[in-house]
Parts: sequence; C-alpha cells; structure tokens
Amino acid sequence: MLTQPLQSKFNIRDGHEVIIETGRLARQADGSVTVRQGNCVILATVVANREAKEGQSFFPLTVDYQEKFASAGRIPGSFFKREARLNDYEILTSRLIDRALRPLFPDDYFCEVQVLVTLVSSDAEVLPDALACLAASAALAVSDIPIQEIISEVRVARIDGQFVVNPLRSELANADFEFMVAATDKNIMMVEGEAKECSEDDLIKAIEVGHEAIRAQVKAQQELRDLKGVKGKREYSKPSHSEELRGKVDAFAKSKVDAVAKGSHSKHDRSDKFNAIFVELIEHLKVEYNIAEGLSLSDEIKKWAKVYYGDLQYYVVRDMILNDKVRLDGRKLDEVRPLSMEVDALPSPHGAALFTRGETQSLTTVTLGTPLDSLLIESAAVSDYSKFILHYNFPPFSTGEVKMMRGPGRREVGHGNLAMRSLRQMMPGEDFPYTVRIVSDILESNGSSSMATVCAGSLALMDAGVAIPKHVSGVAMGLISKEGQFAILTDILGDEDHLGDMDFKVTGTRDGICGVQMDIKVDGLSMDVMRQALAQAKRGRLHILDAMYETIGQAREDVKPHAPRMIKLSIEKEFIGAVIGPGGKVIQEMQRETGTTINIEEVNGRGEVSVFGTNKEGVQKAEAWIKSIVAVPNVGDVYEAVVKTIMPFGAFVEFLPGKQGLVHISEISHKRLETLEGIVKEGDRFKVKLIGTDPKTGKFKLSRKILIPKPEGQRPRPEESNQ
Repeated sequence: MLTQPLQSKFNIRDGHEVIIETGRLARQADGSVTVRQGNCVILATVVANREAKEGQSFFPLTVDYQEKFASAGRIPGSFFKREARLNDYEILTSRLIDRALRPLFPDDYFCEVQVLVTLVSSDAEVLPDALACLAASAALAVSDIPIQEIISEVRVARIDGQFVVNPLRSELANADFEFMVAATDKNIMMVEGEAKECSEDDLIKAIEVGHEAIRAQVKAQQELRDLKGVKGKREYSKPSHSEELRGKVDAFAKSKVDAVAKGSHSKHDRSDKFNAIFVELIEHLKVEYNIAEGLSLSDEIKKWAKVYYGDLQYYVVRDMILNDKVRLDGRKLDEVRPLSMEVDALPSPHGAALFTRGETQSLTTVTLGTPLDSLLIESAAVSDYSKFILHYNFPPFSTGEVKMMRGPGRREVGHGNLAMRSLRQMMPGEDFPYTVRIVSDILESNGSSSMATVCAGSLALMDAGVAIPKHVSGVAMGLISKEGQFAILTDILGDEDHLGDMDFKVTGTRDGICGVQMDIKVDGLSMDVMRQALAQAKRGRLHILDAMYETIGQAREDVKPHAPRMIKLSIEKEFIGAVIGPGGKVIQEMQRETGTTINIEEVNGRGEVSVFGTNKEGVQKAEAWIKSIVAVPNVGDVYEAVVKTIMPFGAFVEFLPGKQGLVHISEISHKRLETLEGIVKEGDRFKVKLIGTDPKTGKFKLSRKILIPKPEGQRPRPEESNQ
C-alpha cells in the first residue's frame, strides 16, 4: 500500500503554483520527486553507488533529461515509434542541470551518481526546462547522497520592460532577453542565455531577480527534506593521502614547474616540459624510497605522485597569476591574443571565413538553402522548423590528439548552441528567404573555440551576403581568486579554464550583449566582481570587433555568383491555386522552363511563394511569370498576347497566364475585315491593349488596332474616336 506522499509548495508568481512531491513514485531510488506546475509534471530520480570504483580519480556524474512523447499525447515520428537518443534540446537541458549540480558534491566524492529527469506530463504553456534543475536538486535533497548545498534554476525574461520569472511559452515570444540562472540561496552557480543587445546592467539585474526567486525554491526543498525526516548524509570512503609523498613532490618539482610556467608560452612546449619534469620526479622518488636499480615504484605511489604533481601545477600557476600578474603565455590580464582573420577563404562555399586567435582557429562556412532545407525541431509539446542552423565540430587533431571519430558529443552541441543563439540576434527577419547553415570546424584549440565560432560565423555571414546589420564577437573570461585577492582574465587559455574559478563567455555587438554562458566554481562571487568581469569582457569584445570590421565592414550587397538565388513573393490567397495549376501543371511547367525550385504555402491568410535557383536569369523569369499570373488587369495596360482560338467574330487571346480576352474582328486592323483568314492564325503573338470589360460577364475586351498607326489620310471611324 502506498504511503501518503509528502508535498511542499510555492508560487513562482501570482496564480502560478509549483508543487514538489515525494514518496509516491520511484521509491527504490535514493531520491525521487515530482515537480508540477499546471499540467506539466516532471519526475526526477537520483541513485548513487555506495562505493567508488577501484582507482577512480574523478567524479562520475551522469545527468539525462528526456521528454516522453506520451506526455503531450503524441507518438514519436521515428521508424521504431519510441523515444531514442536524446535530441539537441534534451541534451542542452541535461547540460544546464549538470553544470549547476556538479559543484554541489564534495571534491573527494568519487562514487558514480546518475540523475534522470523525465517529462511525464506536458503543458503547452509551461516550459519544462525551467523546472528540470529544481526537480533534480529536490531529488538530491530528499536523499542521503552527500551534497553540500541545495540549489535551483529559473528563467528570467524581460517582457515589455518587465522582468518575468519562468514566463509562459506564449509570453516568451515577446521577450527581448532570457537568461537561465542557477544558484544556492547565497551564491550564483551558472548563467546562460541570449539577448537582443542588452546592457551589462540589464544582465546583472536579471541575475538578481532570478536569485531572489531561487531562494524561495531552495526554502521549499528544505521544507520537503524536513518533512521526510532526512537527518544526515551517508558516509563514503575518502581517498587516502600521503602528506609525506606530497611534500617530496613539492620539494623536488615546485621550482621547476614555476620556471616552465613563466618561461614556456607555447601550449605544446609547456606540456612537453611538464611531462619531462614528471619523468624526472619518478626517478627522484625511486631514490627517495630506495628502490633498487631495475625495479619500479609501486602503482599506488605513481598514481598519487601524478595527482600531487597535478595539484602542484594548479597552485603554482594560480599564484603566479595572482601575485606576479603573469599569465602562462606572457600576456597581461586584460590582453587578447594576436588576431588573424580573412573572408572568402574557400572558393566554393557560399560564404567562408578563417578566424585565428592565438592557438585557437575556426574555419567556418555558410551555406544558403531553400525553405525545404529548414530543420525540424521537435519536443514533446512543440514541433517547429528553423531556417537558421549552426553546427560546431571539434576534431581530435585540433588539440593534437588521437581519438575515435564519433557523432557530436554534448560539449559540441552546447558550444554550437551558444554560438547559434548569439548570431541569431542579428539574422534578418522572416522575410529573408534563405535557410542558412553555418558550420564551424575547429582546426586548432587552446581555449574558447566557441567564441572563435561566433567571430568566424559573423565574418562568414557577411561574406555570403546575408544582410546582418552588425558584427557579433565573443570573448571568454576567467577568474583566479584566493583569500580576498582576485584576477580577472580576458581571452582565457585552455589551461586557465581548467585551473580558474570561473568560465564566463560573453558575446555581443558594439551596442550590447547577445549571449552569455557562465559557470562559477567558487562560493561567494560578489556582484561587484561580476560587474568588473563584464566591463573587462566588453573591452575585449570591442577590441575583437574592431579587427572584424577592418576585415569586412558590412555584408556584401549580393550573394556570390555561384550561390543560389532566391526571391520571395507574397500573393493574395485566391491566387495560390492559379500559381499551382490543376494537378500542379502550372508550377511544374514554370520549374521546368526556368530551372528553378518554387515553394508555395499559405501563411497568415496570404500565399508565400519562394523561388530558388542557381541561375539569376531563371529566377527572374520565374518571378515575372508568377507576377503575371497574379496580376490584376487594368484598363489601359498593354500586354503581349498569344492567339488561342479564331472565331468568325474575332480572336480569343491569352494576354496573361490563365487570362483570356476577345479581340473583336473590328479591333484587329484599321481596315474593315470580313474574315480573319490569312490575317491572324493560332499561335500568333502581338501586343494588345485592354480597352474594357463586359459589365455583365466580366470578360475582357482587347484591341490590337489601337496600338497600330493609322494609314495617312484615313479618317477614324466613330467608334475609334471614342477610344
């Protein structure tokens, strides 16, 4: 028999109650909760192994967010009709949860932890990603897994000038920025989002608003934990350390590591020298422990020597930056690495740019496609198409490594999404006819390849003739802090990312921020430090933008000669059938005759026609053809007509596609004609003028003779003088 479930409640805002419940579902998990808002229900479970694996030296946390299609009353569209691998939206939501949860666990906790978050009931108006991290944290809170703090995560958007926490889906469409904020009741942990050129002050205000809402959610989780009676956290075996061995490692290697850190500015040179010191260290330890010639140190000593040597590098480099204001590559704290960039870097792509910053390099291409190339983005509640796609690739050679080539991992999906959201802010509106795909191939990497993707993507878009109004650049910031001291680093290296206390990526134009991704690894980061980091990031961003504008100052006026041409026409709804023709006859003939691809659909009560082709003349011919079909004949206009039928009283001609009228025998020539035989035959072409319509039938009356000069001396007939 099920026990009575326990509940805790809070209001996100007036009329929007959230209920956290435990004790009813998935009771064999270490922790299990449901979070409900409206009809949206999320189930979160967490299970942790009791012991770490033998030799485990890192924390193995796995977070998976998945949406069940049944939650929205839908059946998956795949061949197998079941949920398969996580889609990009689910991966991105999983990353949001993972990055917020990971710092909660003790540094010496190496037991495997699995967090599964599942959307089991969908509400079309409630965005589940804003509740997913709350559910994961609540599941940990009601378990005995040894987390250090409780957190939550909210979305903050600005809608009509007002800050809104966890807006509904329909409300979010009107937002000019949105940020996901994760925090404990005291400290910010993670920020990610996009904006239409917001200011640094706006971002700070959004974080503060989000943090205030998170405090109420943390309190609700604490209440639920108390209701369940969770008294303490489970014990776990901690790695055994040898301070004696640590001392021997420090004594031998500290000065050597310091010399390499200050004297080797190349990534690979520094790595080689650090590795050489470790080889020397092992030989030194054999002497220290009286190991006989030909014998080796025990695996246990080697393992811990490697750990302590890594710790030594960590502390030496951090102290060097804090005390000496010297970075690994010799730069000042606020200095951007040397920049090199070019556009039109490849002959065949529709747009291409090569962007190099220090030892990080992106080769980015732009491809222009038709609306048929748009990407289907599907979640449980919504299916939509995107005409802007960005893919980020990180091959192993970019870091000088050998690895298996597999599909894009979560890191690639996350980095590509940040770049896509940043560049999307400058993309032309819905009237822009092309589907645009950007592909960033990272050829070298030593820090902030996602920001290189933003810069290279902006350059490539302008090179392709995509009418973005401004360049977007990005810079990655770092932070080193210790006992009240701190140093903010601009354009961090890979090693500085690893040893730093913050990874803060900011993208934007000269006029404001377009994208943010921030992970904080320390407690108590003040808003004053964050403001300084944002101000320093702006200076770095503007420095890179200046170089980008020198490379290409504005988008090319036209696409490249080998790029496809596309135009978009808006027509009255009633003409859609005329353009398509019976059984598609007309549109197929147009495509065949002009060598184009024509797509037509009804949007907002009008017909949207897209014409796509590789030949400019063909596109123009198709455009003129469509315009002639939908043209409304006006009395007095002149047309090129084709004779379709000869009758005793005149000729029926087609003067616009699908539109015919009568040229009466009296309107063929200034001479009086008894018959048209020998004068006009079917297939003849001549210009005609629309002189009127029959008021009863609406049929068109046309004249040929009115456009022909009268023979000299011939008096006009009475009917001619009235025309």
